[in-house]
Amino acid sequence: MARISLRVNGKARTVDTDPTTPLLYVLRDDLGLQGPRFGCGLSQCGACTVIIDGNAVRSCSLPVRAARNRNITTLEGLGSVAQPHALQKAFIEEQAAQCGFCMNGIVMTAKVLLDKNP
Repeated sequence: MARISLRVNGKARTVDTDPTTPLLYVLRDDLGLQGPRFGCGLSQCGACTVIIDGNAVRSCSLPVRAARNRNITTLEGLGSVAQPHALQKAFIEEQAAQCGFCMNGIVMTAKVLLDKNP
């Protein structure tokens, strides 16, 4: 076990965990965030996508130690129910979700794409 400092959605957080634990498990189990989800566990489906330092990253295969002191944004960090991010608002208005399970990966990847290619 090790104390690992993370910066998640603009807030400094410290967790006590095995450094090889996938970031996804720390975000969900230790920090209680529900945006990133476990899908395949192989970095293929994208349900676990988060943004780290401006890049879309599959958190299911990234050890938490690799995210130490980096800027991590989850779906919760984009906007809220009361004030959704413009991208979230567009998905809601267009009723883009079907079951919604993979929506996290789609929205987070689209955010990075639009940030890099306005």
